[in-house]
Amino acid sequence: MKVNGTLMRSIWPIGDRAVGVIDQSVLPHRFETRELGTAAAVEDAIRTMVVRGAPLIGVSGAYGLALALRADASDNALAAAYARLLAARPTAVNLRWALDRLRTLVTTLPPARRAAAAWTEAGRVAEEDVQLNRSIGGHGAALMRTLHARGGRPINVLTHCNAGWLAAVDHGTALSAVYAAHDEGIPLHVWVDETRPRNQGLLTAWELAAHGVPHTLVVDNAGGHLMQRGQVDLIVVGADRVSAGGDVANKIGTYLKALAARDNGVPFYAAVPSPTIDWTLGDSLQSIPIEERAAEEVLVVSGLDVAGSPASVRLMPEGTAVANPAFDVTPARLVTGIITERGAAEPGRLVELFPELRHAA
Repeated sequence: MKVNGTLMRSIWPIGDRAVGVIDQSVLPHRFETRELGTAAAVEDAIRTMVVRGAPLIGVSGAYGLALALRADASDNALAAAYARLLAARPTAVNLRWALDRLRTLVTTLPPARRAAAAWTEAGRVAEEDVQLNRSIGGHGAALMRTLHARGGRPINVLTHCNAGWLAAVDHGTALSAVYAAHDEGIPLHVWVDETRPRNQGLLTAWELAAHGVPHTLVVDNAGGHLMQRGQVDLIVVGADRVSAGGDVANKIGTYLKALAARDNGVPFYAAVPSPTIDWTLGDSLQSIPIEERAAEEVLVVSGLDVAGSPASVRLMPEGTAVANPAFDVTPARLVTGIITERGAAEPGRLVELFPELRHAA
């Protein structure tokens, strides 16, 4: 996608010694990039949400493991780096998928060849992510084209959190469909949830503005109200993990949107590349690890003051009890369909798009 007219991705290699990333912790008020030259720097960037979004977390983890192997390619070092990176964000299954892919590759090689092979493979993971998400955009745009043809008017899409190109290497997942539909000329408007407490909706609004997509930022609890008044035609979200049966783990608040969608007859879709599907899951509510993040994310709000300077404001006194689960699980019964790089499927028929993985499900 473009930033100030320049094509960019959310992560890129710097030779074979480091990766560059967009620092998402300072958006939308400032645009800055960082250079990450060690596995520890990548781990910290994932943990502190300098990089975020399940596909991007996976790609970042792959590069992080490759950087670890440049420092020490022994079996013990490989195991230690794998464990540290995996623990950085436990809910996003793309991280485990990417780390497993690299570990499987390099364990067949002598230590002297591991670092170079891992770096090359991390680059492949990144390029594949771009292609997977571009395909998701095409399939999602087809759904929007059908909706527009039925109503003959601009369609209103509601999304939650940020599932755009910032959350992937390029294109995004849910927003890939929006961008593809917009570029095709399908008239649409996006309702953007602010997505407390990290306010990733601000990143979505920033992306949509840069691409020229009509949008309106709303508070998280406005979605049901909009649906009741017929102002939402379609909900499309991303996900950090989807079960073979179609349960969707996504940013906290997604479940409530799905409940309101069911009550109001609004289609609810999750858009995910296949590495986000966890074919091994049984009981999603019990099996998916839900990340509990720091209380400060709830207690402190950061932004710009009236003079345009960065400022942070504490909302509650020290010592206030806080729970901050980062994700919730939307059961498959509330999901209309899952949009993947191979097309859209009803939740219970997701495996039909990936018959080669039927044994895993």
